[in-house]
Amino acid sequence: MGRTNKVYLKDAIAEYITRLARYTNFELIELPDVKVTSSWPKEKIRKLEAEKILARIQDRSVVVLLDEKGKHFTSMEFAKKISSVQGQGMGLCFVVAGSYGAHTELKKKADLLLALSNMTFSHQIIRPLFLEQLYRAFTIIRGEPYHNEG
Repeated sequence: MGRTNKVYLKDAIAEYITRLARYTNFELIELPDVKVTSSWPKEKIRKLEAEKILARIQDRSVVVLLDEKGKHFTSMEFAKKISSVQGQGMGLCFVVAGSYGAHTELKKKADLLLALSNMTFSHQIIRPLFLEQLYRAFTIIRGEPYHNEG
């Protein structure tokens, strides 16, 4: 949810999308923020955002929702998870919800809740951070020297 508006973040995102193109078909979809008024409760905003996101998820996708309360993986474990899903012939859909977090309907749709840290990051900062980890996972899968273990 939301557009990336900082040039340095856009540049980092573009760099990792270029790198990912060597390994997979990757598409970044940024949905516009829900237009809200200050009187709207956060739950209503989360619900409207979830509806927009759910409308874009394809049926044959494993949905991974980035969520601070999700499961933690090492880079190696994350690579194994991606390799396993690819081996089943399924697509992967990674979701970053808006600044108020994910609605329960979106969490129900997710096949996996993934935490990148115990810390909380803005939904704009998490994008390049996550893309770097996704790129790292593909290099691990291919046995390339980007990731240094040990």
